Amino acid sequence: MSNIRTRALEEFKLHKAERFYEENRPVSEFFGTNVFDMPKMQRYLSAEAYNAVVNAIENGEKIERGLADQIAQGMKNWAVKMGATHYTHWFHPLTDATAEKHESFVDPMIGGGVFENFKGSTLIQQEPDASSFPNGGLRNTFEARGYTAWDPSSPAFIIDQTLCIPTVFVAYTGESLDLKTPHLKSISSLSNAALPICKMFDKNVTKVNVMLGIEQEYFLVDEAFYRARPDLMICNRTLIGHTAAKDQQLEDHYFGAIPSRVMAFMKDFETEAYKLGVSLKTRHNEVAPNQFEFAPVYGEANISTDQNLMMMIIMKKIAKKHKLKVIFHEKPFAGVNGSGKHCNWSMVTNTGVNLLSPGKTPRTNLQFLSFFASVMRGVYEHHCLLMSSVASLSNMNRLGGGEAPPAIMSIFIGETLSRLVESIEKLTDKNLTSSSDKEVKVRSKLHIVNQIPEILPDNTDRNRTSTFAFTGNRFEFRAVGSSSNVAQSTFILNAVVTEQLIRFKELVDKYMKQGLAQDKAMMKVIRQYLVESKKIRFEGNGYSAQWHEEAQRRGLRGIVNAPDAYKEYISKKTIELFEKTGVMSKREAQARYEVMNETFVKKLQIEARVMGDIITNHVIPTAFSFQNTLINNARGIKELFPDDYNELCTTQLRMIRKISGYVNELHLLIHNMIEARKVANVIENEAQKAQAYNDTVLPYLPKIRVIADKLEMIVDDELWTLPKYRELLFFR
Repeated sequence: MSNIRTRALEEFKLHKAERFYEENRPVSEFFGTNVFDMPKMQRYLSAEAYNAVVNAIENGEKIERGLADQIAQGMKNWAVKMGATHYTHWFHPLTDATAEKHESFVDPMIGGGVFENFKGSTLIQQEPDASSFPNGGLRNTFEARGYTAWDPSSPAFIIDQTLCIPTVFVAYTGESLDLKTPHLKSISSLSNAALPICKMFDKNVTKVNVMLGIEQEYFLVDEAFYRARPDLMICNRTLIGHTAAKDQQLEDHYFGAIPSRVMAFMKDFETEAYKLGVSLKTRHNEVAPNQFEFAPVYGEANISTDQNLMMMIIMKKIAKKHKLKVIFHEKPFAGVNGSGKHCNWSMVTNTGVNLLSPGKTPRTNLQFLSFFASVMRGVYEHHCLLMSSVASLSNMNRLGGGEAPPAIMSIFIGETLSRLVESIEKLTDKNLTSSSDKEVKVRSKLHIVNQIPEILPDNTDRNRTSTFAFTGNRFEFRAVGSSSNVAQSTFILNAVVTEQLIRFKELVDKYMKQGLAQDKAMMKVIRQYLVESKKIRFEGNGYSAQWHEEAQRRGLRGIVNAPDAYKEYISKKTIELFEKTGVMSKREAQARYEVMNETFVKKLQIEARVMGDIITNHVIPTAFSFQNTLINNARGIKELFPDDYNELCTTQLRMIRKISGYVNELHLLIHNMIEARKVANVIENEAQKAQAYNDTVLPYLPKIRVIADKLEMIVDDELWTLPKYRELLFFR
């Protein structure tokens, strides 16, 4: 018996040790296990098929149908071995979310039984129903056909025993119905525009990759509290709720010790992320209570975008296991910071050169300044369009408040670069001379030198109030909303830079034909771009009222409201940009304009309905219950102390009167809001309806909130049916 016990104890210890190892093994041992990356392709594909995929990724070459069968077979064999039973074409419709329709690998066999099957034709293309996705008029309801087509540049991955194959989503006509298609086009277009300039410095450059690092902010709330709040469940934000006595004013949450419950969630989430090949690098508490952030390693823009959306899916699944809910809404709680995606953007050649990284020689800095100036010129030229790309009902609640950049575009470049730029702006053609080895000579009033000075990558402080800040070797676009698909903003940023790179090369060629040396011609264009974009540069406090006044004097247009911002998508200037860069057609841009307005209306409709439900079925009945308690209390006092009634019941009577006033005001506001919705709903034009909702329905929400929050502070805490901010934001 003792031997059995000893053996059982040893087995228990062994099992415990194995489990400990499984939970604590090095990330390098399981990183990328759930993604069909290049090393796995080499193992599961023939050399011919593997090379076809490599050529498709690096050179944009099409994969032949015959080889597609080989690739599909290898991908299926790997997926089945990993436990996958289904596959799906995973795409990005115009909803800021992802879409997937699962199909089983199994096919029936003659005579009974099944076998796993996956054809090349199925890998390359599928035909999901297109009519039920937002399309802006590109498809009619009776014309359901749409196509998903494999994007080989983003590797397939497995989630929940399903092989997910990244794809584009297009209409029967070939027009894009998604965000990935224009994103991929913009990446290709930028590379083509950048190549001629890169080749002036290095003939070996054959491709320029857009790089993106996405810092993701989010909130966590207890699942039980979440389910007790109809507004959080349906709108992902609290429509009412008085701020807690303590929120973020002590700044003690920021970078503080991560709570144990949250840490457990983070560890599980990170494990799944590593399995999907996502190199998460940073995790920390953000400024607001129960607000957190993760950041992956900088990567290729298309893959980084896909991975960010993958992480949002994984986080929601993992949170359920920990009885938590992840909130990606830009402003889920009033009075504390909102959440965004800080998009760190740059360009890197296939030879490994970051084109936005300052160099140590005049020649490398000439290349840096060429691309640096082109980015600034593009952002200035289309500053309103870039801000429009982040406009949404939810993000408009965030922009301009608490750690969020203002709704006016500005570029921060830091003290050292500012002095360098100013010195270049003051140069004349006589100051720009070229030597035999093509080094650029710059006479700078900063300090007189015979060459561009060395620029250190981290030579300046950051400006957190800037919308678009240079941070050493990249630009950080801080206005993107936390719930959005970053492809929406990135493809526009790519397009505006592409346009200026094309123009840059044309101007250089023009000046060279006039007799200028190449380096001198480039410096002339750089100076021209810096002068033309000067108005967009701002080194001060973007939160200040002075900046808004200054921006107006400079002619910089900010976002007033989302429907107004959306008009920028169909302006003549924007259509010309999209068509010139090949990112979108006029018809596709018009469709997106319709979708954005339609989405704005629907989301605001939902918020207004939920607000009416909460006020009518929660707030007012609770207020009446407490008011009845006060009335009964006052009656009791009157029976006991009739002579001192007025003196003893002063507080009760005042509160009873105040509650009646608040309830009447709420009832009237809700009634007027509903009537405003009825008027707006009959408007057929979607853009006009969105503007009407913005002007006549939206203003009621904050007014109703103010009154409801006052009642929350009066009504007995035990009667209040909704979890309060102190419970939502300070769970442990």
